[in-house]
Amino acid sequence: MTSSSSSSSDGSKGASSFRMPLSPLENLSVGAFGGAFEVCLQMPMLTYKFCAQEGRPLPKNLGGWYRGVAVQAGTVAPITAIQFMFNGLLQSIVRGGDVTRNLTSGETIATAAGAGALSAIIYSPVDLTTIQQQKLSLNPVQTVQHIYQTYGVQGLFRGFGSCAVREAIYTAGYLGLAPVMTVQLTQQIEWFHDKPFAAAFGGASVSGIVATILTHPIDTAKTVVQADMAGTKYQSMGTALPKLLLEGGIQNMFKGVVPRMVRICGAFFICMSFREMAMDYKTSRQRLVSTQKTTPSVPVSL
Repeated sequence: MTSSSSSSSDGSKGASSFRMPLSPLENLSVGAFGGAFEVCLQMPMLTYKFCAQEGRPLPKNLGGWYRGVAVQAGTVAPITAIQFMFNGLLQSIVRGGDVTRNLTSGETIATAAGAGALSAIIYSPVDLTTIQQQKLSLNPVQTVQHIYQTYGVQGLFRGFGSCAVREAIYTAGYLGLAPVMTVQLTQQIEWFHDKPFAAAFGGASVSGIVATILTHPIDTAKTVVQADMAGTKYQSMGTALPKLLLEGGIQNMFKGVVPRMVRICGAFFICMSFREMAMDYKTSRQRLVSTQKTTPSVPVSL
């Protein structure tokens, strides 16, 4: 991130700190590209996590480490795009039409959390379909039809609450806390003043660790609730969490947490950086156009 982004989350209003917000279409595009790029870059970490959780051996060639990358990218990119778009729309509402007003740190984190919660409207049925597809050995369309015919429309949104909480915390991390932490590191610690890359990486890492610790138990509860469609053992997140704790202790709530934490820290840094770069580019282009419009033409003497 550049120095122009260092004031974007603290409510300052100087002309030099103002940055043009992205439009809904721009947010969709940047979010989709950032999400897909992050998956492609970190696919080996995902493969390692899957192998560790399932107890299967690690791949022995490069192709094995990247097997399934297209499916993963195709799943993550639309969700990231939607979170970017919702975040931009909520920020516009908070600004009240004044695009020149920078958001406070609290507003930045709150709008990001709201965007994550809203994305669960789409993400929760997708997660549910994936989990049930693996259990039923059906294709996605057949899985959705089975859930609808057996449990009705409400069945498609089983586990929605836990998914909304998870995504609210997650999105508040990479679109809210990460840029806020980057600003704080730059402003409060002298070593980071001329090291924007290190500040962004540090802000993303701190935010990623916090988000992982807070969301991992919720994600575990969401998974078992969505796997138990009939609700015979796990009726909701509220009943699942204490049962999981009693069954396997605290370690049962944090299976696979280390590889997930590493992946999330990387995802936060990549997605945040793409958004910051897009906003900086749009702002610089806007300033160039404004300068050209206000600069008087110099008459040419014949």
